[in-house]
Amino acid sequence: MKETPSAKLVSSANHTASPFGTQFCDHMTLVRFADGRWSEVETLPVGPLPLHPASHVLHYGSSCFEGMKAFRMQNGGVRIFRLDRHVERFQRSAELLCLPLPPADIVEAMIRQLVDLCLDDIPEAPGALYLRPALIGTEENIGAAGAPSAQAMLYVLASPVGDYFSRGGHGLTILIEDQELRSTPGFGQAKAGGNYASALRHVVKARKEHGADQVLFCPNGDVQETGASNFFLINDSQLLTKPLDASFLHGVTRDSVITLARDLNYDVIERDFTVAEVMDWIQTGEAALSGTAAVLSGVGSFVHKGATYKVGDGSTGPNTRKLSDALRALQSGRTEDRFGWLS
Repeated sequence: MKETPSAKLVSSANHTASPFGTQFCDHMTLVRFADGRWSEVETLPVGPLPLHPASHVLHYGSSCFEGMKAFRMQNGGVRIFRLDRHVERFQRSAELLCLPLPPADIVEAMIRQLVDLCLDDIPEAPGALYLRPALIGTEENIGAAGAPSAQAMLYVLASPVGDYFSRGGHGLTILIEDQELRSTPGFGQAKAGGNYASALRHVVKARKEHGADQVLFCPNGDVQETGASNFFLINDSQLLTKPLDASFLHGVTRDSVITLARDLNYDVIERDFTVAEVMDWIQTGEAALSGTAAVLSGVGSFVHKGATYKVGDGSTGPNTRKLSDALRALQSGRTEDRFGWLS
């Protein structure tokens, strides 16, 4: 198994893993697109990619990616969580980036082939094998600023992971940014590197000045999402989140949490809401972030206009824990896969 030079091994009762996303299985799968067709799937050792310095991706940002997890079941088997939905979103991102559209069957075959190669590296739950397909434009043309790349490379990496936020039961600290946008309007639903890059300066500043873990983007007071996760407000009977639109990522974990919440008799409300409503809600309720990496992580405090506002006692709330436990139990096969999400 390969490890980046900066990775530091940490242990837990259930598995040993490097910091999230810094440890890789020995192999990756790869295909290329040229002359209007995709190549056969290759299995290669993980290592540097051969890219011409004029490659489209290096100059015009023609790249998108996806993230999903494979879990080890209690019976020893391995299943991938919501593979079809992740592949569907990956194709949508490719369309928005004007990249060659990878057929679903090719993407699924690459992912399954890699999982089979990495079976021995998959940790026990709550750990997982994080799977990262990435699609990049490789046409060698620095004059193609106004044209899509006619050539592309698609590869899949596998990384054994534990928790993304290592905070124990402590809630996250979130800075509320009520003016700036996370991404280009209409492009937030793409899982593109540029969206994360555009949010990064705000996250770095929030971490440096306030010790925040993430930034919640609320342009003109409209609550959207954080730099890397969808956002929920939760109480004993309700779950509130923004309805899907083109301004933010259509999270597969978001959809999973909503489905589980309805199954557990929460009243799911999808509507626009404001920063003022967040401040009012947290006086008695909870807040949480959701994503493939974050799963469902509780918020312990918000920073807004220089003041800190605590959520409950600052730890992950009981309803967030309830929904998170239900999701993790389903992902690891400890409860019945009643929604057909494991494949």
